[in-house]
Amino acid sequence: MKFIDFHADTLYRLFYQENRELGDLWENSCHVSLEHLRRSGYTAQMFACFLNLAKKPRLGSHYQDVLGMIDLFYQQTCGYEDKVRFAGSFQDYAENQKQGILSGFLTLEEGGVLENRMERLDELYEKGIRVINMTWNHENCLGYPHNAPHSGHRGLKPFGFEVLERMDELGIVADVSHLSDEGFQDIMRYGRRPVIATHSDARRLRTLTVLRRTVSRNLSDAMIRQIADCGGIIGVNFYSDFLSDDPVSRISDIIRHCRHIINVGGEEVLGIGADFDGMDIELEINGVQDIGKLTEAMAANGFSERQAELICYRNAENFFYRYWGDSV
Repeated sequence: MKFIDFHADTLYRLFYQENRELGDLWENSCHVSLEHLRRSGYTAQMFACFLNLAKKPRLGSHYQDVLGMIDLFYQQTCGYEDKVRFAGSFQDYAENQKQGILSGFLTLEEGGVLENRMERLDELYEKGIRVINMTWNHENCLGYPHNAPHSGHRGLKPFGFEVLERMDELGIVADVSHLSDEGFQDIMRYGRRPVIATHSDARRLRTLTVLRRTVSRNLSDAMIRQIADCGGIIGVNFYSDFLSDDPVSRISDIIRHCRHIINVGGEEVLGIGADFDGMDIELEINGVQDIGKLTEAMAANGFSERQAELICYRNAENFFYRYWGDSV
């Protein structure tokens, strides 16, 4: 089985590490390494340049830290071009596939680093960024996250609309994970291209028992259908807080969310966005080397071989083609 994953925070882990105690991108003690991706059958991994705006930047500014993570990717894949290469389009991915080479896509998880400067968006595109989370968990110059006070009724800001329009022109996918409900609706109303929720689960299946409310970070059934209707895609997230009350990330809970999402949005809406290296919890799938456990569980729970292939890689490939196939 082949695999494509939409979200890993490995570059963040490696960029902010001290004394290289974790290793490098090729071989490390993280959930994701290039070596394990290749051994485990992955054909593509999206590497997120993640920023926490509340954390002091390493290089003087958060934007410089993003550029530093991008540089880290290129530096640590240099010399391995026969094994891994950057991909910025469907054509890049297809050519890498033909040669048996792993594709590395670059994404940005925190659009706030643009700081109202449109030229930064163009620079990030030139440096390889192909997907952008409009927000993480902080209000920024583009809009509001799901967890901000009264954020459900606050959508994109004026600069957010300008950025969305330019992203559509350039070919940068809008990532709706972490975004407020109204921000999500703004993108669905005003965006001209398919969207992605790189690492999100089903809101209907996750209620906070004590607070008796659903997890706003997850997608409602209506959102799942809207993403499907626009030709978009969702990456199922392995983080336990979004799956169930269990502090351990259980394969059975991942399967529940997979089944619900395809029941609501159809078989072609779902992929994988594990959120590896973005969580410090116990996981039954404890890194890309364990991903075969997911397909074993799918087979044991009545998913057909075709459904497993769609979720693990075919839907992602089809999304790459729908978004970038005609534009390059």
